[in-house]
Amino acid sequence: MIMYMDPESLKKEVERRALDKTDQEIVEKALVEGVETAWDRLEKQQPQCGFGQLGLCCNRCVMGPCRIDPFGGEPKRGVCGATADLIAARNLLDDLMVGAAAHSDHGREVLEVLMETAEGKGQGYQILDEEKLNLVAGEYDIDVKGKKKEAIARELALAMLEEFGTLKNKIQLVERAPEKTKEMWAKAGIVPRSVDREIVEAAHRIHMGVGADYINILLHALRTSLSDGWGGSMMATEASDILFGTPVPVEALANLGVLKKDEVNIVLHGHNPILSEMIVQASYDADLKKSAKKKGAKGINLVGMCCTGNELLMRHGIPLAGNELDQELAIATGAVETMVIDYQCIFPSITETAKCYHTKVISTSEKSKVPGATHIEFKPETALDSAKEIIRQAIENYPNRDANRVKIPAGPVKMVAGFSEETIRKALGGTYKPLIDAIVAGSIRGAVGIVGCNNPKIKQDYGHIMLGKELIKRDILVVETGCAAIASGKAGLLLPEAAEMAGEGLKAVCKALGVPPVLHMGSCVDCSRILMLAANIAKELNVGIEDLPLGGAAPEWYSQKAVSIGAYFVASGVYTVLGLPPKVFGSVNVLDLLANKLDGVVNAAFAVEPDPVKAADLLEAVIEKKRKGLGI
Repeated sequence: MIMYMDPESLKKEVERRALDKTDQEIVEKALVEGVETAWDRLEKQQPQCGFGQLGLCCNRCVMGPCRIDPFGGEPKRGVCGATADLIAARNLLDDLMVGAAAHSDHGREVLEVLMETAEGKGQGYQILDEEKLNLVAGEYDIDVKGKKKEAIARELALAMLEEFGTLKNKIQLVERAPEKTKEMWAKAGIVPRSVDREIVEAAHRIHMGVGADYINILLHALRTSLSDGWGGSMMATEASDILFGTPVPVEALANLGVLKKDEVNIVLHGHNPILSEMIVQASYDADLKKSAKKKGAKGINLVGMCCTGNELLMRHGIPLAGNELDQELAIATGAVETMVIDYQCIFPSITETAKCYHTKVISTSEKSKVPGATHIEFKPETALDSAKEIIRQAIENYPNRDANRVKIPAGPVKMVAGFSEETIRKALGGTYKPLIDAIVAGSIRGAVGIVGCNNPKIKQDYGHIMLGKELIKRDILVVETGCAAIASGKAGLLLPEAAEMAGEGLKAVCKALGVPPVLHMGSCVDCSRILMLAANIAKELNVGIEDLPLGGAAPEWYSQKAVSIGAYFVASGVYTVLGLPPKVFGSVNVLDLLANKLDGVVNAAFAVEPDPVKAADLLEAVIEKKRKGLGI
């Protein structure tokens, strides 16, 4: 269906939706062609439920659903007697629990593939980072002398998997935190005991008739988040590095312009690198390349989307087509033969968008089946075969492309990614002393981790880019993961030349090291790399993470995973600013705990500020306060 909109209205609507020019081109194309996207669906949902936005509705049992009057009138309690404080706290723990489960289940899958690879059952997989394997094995007291790497990997995978439901009440990687930070956790009673235990206990606590003290519920939320950041997510990162290699700086291209007019375009979308790594291997197959040419294509073009894209970008330099809100726009270019999905952040309507073009959606995870998608079940023992079949189907679809409906924006942007914690440390000579010296001297005032998603309620990428620019202008180093990092790639902030936008101090440091002022550290599970960066700096200074001049931000977050990430940042002592409010504003007490009283527990708290300049003001003030506390 072709939609009519006068040129001026069309221009305003396009500019309201997205910041990046290539995104705007395809937003306009989708509007003109009448292709529904997330922005259209958001408009159809207006007005959204005010009770839900305040966190004051409860659907926990069949006595409900219940809702509380936000203005102090009746009803003041749900049928079971739950107050606004309790309902808001339970809803927040529910969101956080789901986010922690998503990250940690991702980690479990990677560990299972590591074990199958060690046992010789994983088709096409191999252990690429033996040095990291031995280092992590040492943390688990695994003797590596005289053993083959496969034997070590099997022991390590089993030791990590055991910590998902352990009886020993301990997650080994938590020991990486500085002593002062661990003491803080112990005092607050939030040391995580295992990955699955905290998630299952969270589900138990929010059942009707269990937790009724909102403070106790929110303290468990912090413990559950720590089991994600210092547990499941960190395990996912370490196991991925062992299997596929620890990232080092790599140049690549970003934005929708990475799609090719004369090649078979395959978009790899989701979060788990297990299958996509095999698709990269399969794309080198000579027979598949010949097959593509027989169909009239010059080659096979793999591009990434969301965090699967980040994983492939860091390790192979695979170009990035975009972040979460780009998934429908990529299809709307008319140039995508196949979108391969695993799980997380994939719109359930993606197959409806694909019906408007020739694009075939292929799902690969038993957990994430989508009506209308072709399902090719991924199993480690047949991974390479599955990857080749996916590419074959994409090649077969190439002749179905309608050249008259293809619009690929020009001008993909160069970017540099792959700044793992190990890479940063090695670049500094194996110690963080040069970075610490720059912070002490004031050349760098501090650092902020910008993470999280896109949300159609905010102009796409605007929050990420404006906050990032504002911080580096103030000599504050920015480290990023996930969709935030992709946004910066599209905007040219992930290049050494972007140092020209930074303050004089940060600019000088970046030029001396030849690095960008915004560092791409990976996918959303790789927020654990930011934790390790902070932990290792704190150890060199013999302080806690909570003492460092650091901040966190999620300007455009939407998902439960972001709730967990924000919570483990705060629980680790990092003040964190959200660009959109969590669903707690219906409870004055819950809001006060998160924004103020947590500071007395973990020396950090949450804030909500949608304006990027004001958010930068808040972060800068905390950084200067922490500098003063350190006497610098």
